[in-house]
Amino acid sequence: MSLRIVRVFLVLALAFCMQRMEAQMLPNPYGPPISLESAKKAAAAALAEAVKNHWTMAVAVVDPSGDLVYYEKMDNTQLGSAKVSIAKARSATLYKRPTKALQDALASGGAGLRVMALEGAVPVEGGVPILADGKIIGAIGLSGDTSDHDGQCAVAGAAVIK
Repeated sequence: MSLRIVRVFLVLALAFCMQRMEAQMLPNPYGPPISLESAKKAAAAALAEAVKNHWTMAVAVVDPSGDLVYYEKMDNTQLGSAKVSIAKARSATLYKRPTKALQDALASGGAGLRVMALEGAVPVEGGVPILADGKIIGAIGLSGDTSDHDGQCAVAGAAVIK
């Protein structure tokens, strides 16, 4: 196969991938950064969900640019979850979608494997954008249990911000 044909194929595959990813991206514009008070409120709701289910978690809340606004780790949470929770939150805000969408794209294989090439993308459930007045003001990321439990807690935290 000639190099030119390979290049054409790669361009077409990338275009297909971007169409699939675009369909999952939130159409919401970025808004002003989440306040510390709101970040603490979202984190508290997320951790309350974890406590209710007897899960230990680390939670991170970032602003729209991915900068850390608030972080908290429950006692006995695995150490690796500290960095993972921050990475999930950053991924959710920078790519304007829950990290579950990236996980699902990767799991679908084929063109979805290109998620692995996106800088800062974390294709593991547990990161969710935070919306206020229809705008993305940040994101919340959780880590510490299974990814679906992390996602459940992240959704609970993001839901308290209006």
